[in-house]
Amino acid sequence: MLHYALIFLIIAVIAALLGFTGIAGTAAWIAKLLFVLFLILTVIAFFRRAG
Repeated sequence: MLHYALIFLIIAVIAALLGFTGIAGTAAWIAKLLFVLFLILTVIAFFRRAG
């Protein structure tokens, strides 16, 4: 999941450099969503193993 977040972040940066602001904004939003989801799942997995 973190891998996909990084891919969307790279797509967002490239699209922003080329002037495609709509695509860049959408890709950045997806990257942020995937990163937050990754963090939530990581914390849940940590507490399940620690307990």
